[in-house]
Amino acid sequence: MILIIYFLCCIGLFFLSLLLSSTTLEPFDLLYDNGVEAFYKGDYGNVVRYMESALKSFSEVRQTRIRCRLKCSDQHRFDSFLTDKIFEVILYRAHCINQCTEGKIGAQSMHKVSEDVIQDFNRRSPYNYLQLAYRKLGQLDKAASAAHTYFQANPEHVEMGEHLEQYKAQKGVKEEHLIDRESRPHQKAFFAGVKLYDKGNYEESVTLFEEALTEYYSADVECRALCEGPQHFEEQNHVLYKYNLYELISDHYTQVLHCQHECIRDLATRPGRLSPMENYLPLHYDYLQFAYFQAGRNEKALECTLTYLLFHEGEEFMTKNVEHYREVLGHDGQPRKEAEQYLKRHKQELDLLLIGSSNLGVPYIEANYWSSSGGREDANRIPSGTNGWMDYVPISAKRNVTMSVLQELREGGPLLYENVRLVQNSVTLNGSQRALFDDVISEDECSELKHLAHSVTAAGDGYKGKMSPHTPNEKFEGATVLKTLKHGYEGRVPLKSARLFYDVSEKARRILESYFMLNSTLHFSYTHLVCRTAISGQQDHRNDLSHPIHADNCLLDPEANECWKEPPAYTFRDYSALLYLNGNFDGGEFIFTEMDAKTVTVRKNYCAFFKHSVFPPLYRELERLQADEVIQALDNQHMWDQGLHINPKDEL
Repeated sequence: MILIIYFLCCIGLFFLSLLLSSTTLEPFDLLYDNGVEAFYKGDYGNVVRYMESALKSFSEVRQTRIRCRLKCSDQHRFDSFLTDKIFEVILYRAHCINQCTEGKIGAQSMHKVSEDVIQDFNRRSPYNYLQLAYRKLGQLDKAASAAHTYFQANPEHVEMGEHLEQYKAQKGVKEEHLIDRESRPHQKAFFAGVKLYDKGNYEESVTLFEEALTEYYSADVECRALCEGPQHFEEQNHVLYKYNLYELISDHYTQVLHCQHECIRDLATRPGRLSPMENYLPLHYDYLQFAYFQAGRNEKALECTLTYLLFHEGEEFMTKNVEHYREVLGHDGQPRKEAEQYLKRHKQELDLLLIGSSNLGVPYIEANYWSSSGGREDANRIPSGTNGWMDYVPISAKRNVTMSVLQELREGGPLLYENVRLVQNSVTLNGSQRALFDDVISEDECSELKHLAHSVTAAGDGYKGKMSPHTPNEKFEGATVLKTLKHGYEGRVPLKSARLFYDVSEKARRILESYFMLNSTLHFSYTHLVCRTAISGQQDHRNDLSHPIHADNCLLDPEANECWKEPPAYTFRDYSALLYLNGNFDGGEFIFTEMDAKTVTVRKNYCAFFKHSVFPPLYRELERLQADEVIQALDNQHMWDQGLHINPKDEL
């Protein structure tokens, strides 16, 4: 009898485990990590398996969150302003979302993923691994598709562009294989409509523009639903006081509103671009009104014209179109309801954001994303419509002005140290505030720092454990000043060498401050001892960059030939200094380019420790401040005079 019960229990547990496994989705970050590991082992079959599964899991998690939040919002509505009712709805909605989500993908805690991994998926990094794996497996059609998908979001990637050209020349690779697997339906339909419009196929373009609008408003709903997840603003990390209940709710809701309002920018931004297309949503109605006119459908043309004017009230060329349609039809029309509701909601959110930002100090971004391109008149056709040329003018908020622009840019000050030599200045380096120095440290000091680097650096240090944060073809190791001093204090590396790292970085700061004749003190933003190593077996035919062309304190936008001072760039940084410790390697050129990220203006064969400096003390490196305290404590203990290779802890 006991055996039977035991058997039945086992059967029950077996079916329960089957039930749980059927509703549990494997986390995409785990699949992604397995794919990367397989790549470095040369196991390309598993690279494909894991990366394709990771992409599927990522999409499923996203869609599940959207569906569950929308479903539960519909089931549990805020129909009352009574406080008790509001909290009751919140509790029921939260329970509904949790049940719905876990019923589809398993425990939500399994799918809490680091921001770094999410950024990798947003940058479409899995497709980079996929195209290489498919190529190794001889599946060139799939390799071409993966390469094309990656390149759409990374147009500055030189190597991928060349891969695409190679794929196009291969037998078996057809034009239909060059698809964007992550294309956004609203943008895909819109650009297809523009192509037909430009060819004069107005009837066919109407269908695509209408589809694009439907997809746009659907994508807006989804984008807003995703904003209802956890929120985090780095700018508020300094706030240490504890919120009361209503401050907490207000703070979170303000951040949600900010995120939802940014959906305007997100939906108008093409993959791989930093800034939105100007006038994106209203442009749909501009194209439509003229396409409908050409197709002889004046009722629809008037409707779209009036809708466009909701975004740009009183715009002259469109107002004339309205007059024309009214005259032809003999009656007036109405703008579209979905656009009226959309704008009404955004106006309400703007009003709330102004209240929230003034109360809590939450950053507020200007909302005028529909910058009018001005009237367009054509005497040969009435009414007028868009001429098919799309403005691509990036929107840049006027904020984050750094101290550097407030100071007169000068150079040529004293170098402070006897052996330091100026090799090149801004003129010979084709720029401003640039300089190349030699003999900053002695050969012995250089050797000591190289030995220290091999002893203390760890893979992925400084980039949250990512072994290859910039390219899969190199290993990246690093260590901070504080970590190095701790290792010295614990006797794991010579304390004298750790102190040298600290002192040399301070020396570089002083040289910069003096040579560029700065009238404000520079503070450390980040200091890093770095080793970069080419991974064996992955260097053949390689022509990608070790580190993508970038600027630390602004977002480089090669297409617009601009660099925008806005987050997530380190807008507070003003100067960067690099001290190269060795030269016994191939490659490793250091280059400056124009804003297009292609035209090389300076090319140097140097290839280290990085130091970023800022003027405002607000952004000083926390680890540096802690390192200063360690140095002060060791100075007070006269540790430098007691035999620097002794572990101070051994004296206790």
